[in-house]
Amino acid sequence: MTTVLIVDDEANIRELVSLYLTAAGFTVESAETGTEAVEKVRALSPDLVVLDIMLPGASGAEVTAQVREFSQVPIVMLTARDTAMDKVALLEAGADDYMVKPFSPPELVARVRAVLRRTDDGNDAKAGGTGPQARAGVQVVSIGGLSIDPEAREVSIDGCAVVLTAREFDLLLAMARRPGVVFSREQLLEAALGFSDYAEARGVDVHVRHLREKLGDDAATPRFIETVRGVGYRVRRDAK
Repeated sequence: MTTVLIVDDEANIRELVSLYLTAAGFTVESAETGTEAVEKVRALSPDLVVLDIMLPGASGAEVTAQVREFSQVPIVMLTARDTAMDKVALLEAGADDYMVKPFSPPELVARVRAVLRRTDDGNDAKAGGTGPQARAGVQVVSIGGLSIDPEAREVSIDGCAVVLTAREFDLLLAMARRPGVVFSREQLLEAALGFSDYAEARGVDVHVRHLREKLGDDAATPRFIETVRGVGYRVRRDAK
């Protein structure tokens, strides 16, 4: 079973989300505070966390920062703020997706499923879908010293593993599959996730900056990801 941890200080929100996720076939755990949330991520290793941004004692952003020190578990953030800058801030904090309150519980379930599909941590993976036979024929993307395994969702540079969030991995893979091709922010989201909107596009810059930091790219002379001024981004065809 796939486990989702719900973190919200409002009991009615926890109960409502739990009801819908349980009906959808998920195992649900819950936490009321940021401290409890971090402890449960450590103890339970859930497949995904639904995390409210406003929590007593610690914000959702602070909780995410603590969790990211030891886990890349996908995080769907709940927020009452709906401006583009607020959404970018959530992505900066390390969220993989977000929902604005008040939200539709069925839509939240759909978002959870979509994030789990992208991270390959859904029910199929738990059923053994990534065994040797299932992986037969999977083509690893290699450009210079960069290696990306789409099914294992593993990235390495010169043989050293690089840990990425789900969104960072999807964006990098989309560019690496078409080296040399320049993607606008909207085109990159479409290629990586199958959808795009203004607020999400604003967040691409955040993810690319994080990617560069993790790939060791120098902004002036990048090894892998180039900025094409006024257009967007591309993975260098001649990366070494």
